[in-house]
Amino acid sequence: MQGKQAGNGPTMHAIVTTGTGGYDKLEYRQVAVPVPGPGEVLVKVLAAGVNNTEINTRLGWYSSSVTNGTGDTSDDRNRPDGGWNAATPFPFIQGTDCCGEVVGLGPGGDQTRIGQRVLVRPCMREHGFERMDNVWMGSDFDGAFAQYVKVPEGEAFKVDCDWSDAELATVPCAYGTAENMVHRAGVRAGQRVLIPGASGGVGSALVQLIKRRGAEVVAITTASKRSAVEEIGADRVLTREDDPLQVLGEQSVDVIIDNVGGPAFGTLLKLLRRGGRYASSGAIAGPLVALDLRDMYLKDITLIGCTAWDEPVFPNLISYIEQGEIRPLLAATYPLEQIAVAQKAFQEKRHIGKIVLIPPA
Repeated sequence: MQGKQAGNGPTMHAIVTTGTGGYDKLEYRQVAVPVPGPGEVLVKVLAAGVNNTEINTRLGWYSSSVTNGTGDTSDDRNRPDGGWNAATPFPFIQGTDCCGEVVGLGPGGDQTRIGQRVLVRPCMREHGFERMDNVWMGSDFDGAFAQYVKVPEGEAFKVDCDWSDAELATVPCAYGTAENMVHRAGVRAGQRVLIPGASGGVGSALVQLIKRRGAEVVAITTASKRSAVEEIGADRVLTREDDPLQVLGEQSVDVIIDNVGGPAFGTLLKLLRRGGRYASSGAIAGPLVALDLRDMYLKDITLIGCTAWDEPVFPNLISYIEQGEIRPLLAATYPLEQIAVAQKAFQEKRHIGKIVLIPPA
């Protein structure tokens, strides 16, 4: 599904990522407008969110040679294995979050789809939901940091709501990742769930999604963001200066959903009750952790890795939006050509929610 670079047909503005490295690898170019094939639609991108995964891919962080956290951008060496020991398809267009309008169809496409405002499901199961094989828009093929993107028709979900385009663009990656972990961990009413890193895009989505299921939310964030995390629904907020083991006590939590990782991992397992569940889809503070296997097996703990999204996840999110059960957390918007400025702001971690890019009209 990778789009062609500038040719003889219509062109568009796009950010082309040329390889692993610094912001100089983000080039604002004129490229060919992608042409949808059978079973595909052409989507005009109205807004595109900024995520850790785009920065991680550009830095080659997914390479097993990297052992530090995602906030360390000092090492910008070329890493051809940056896509978790696989080649990333450079040069290509990143952009995992897309709110857009269907403006074109592949041969034999459904004409009723023209003009629909849609959210694109970025995590796609090419071989169906019976297998875990998956591809990601903006990582494995051209994404939404452009004026247009082509996607499989079944991955473009119509959404009817009064949210702005930028507000809708906060949803796909962050809320999808969060809902997938909540779904996999079997969160239900009456449970206590701990969320380290509760102020970021995924973390703030987790607070809302866990609360809508009737569970108790214990969040961890910086002191400066404590009140903001409380405002979105957290029942109890600890700061990073607190010792959660001392404050909460051993075996005090049913589920931990953690995209932080790093040195705190061992302590988190001690917080889990017997039969507890730990789910993760990231490692912002570092991918290498110390695991005492006795904490895992003596308490019958389940460790759940989450990348491929389960089938109900994205349809669930569309219904939550349309029924007013969640709300967007839009931190800021930037023009598409200012992607480096937006990513620098993202890396500073001073915001609550999501930063969104707006392509030129």
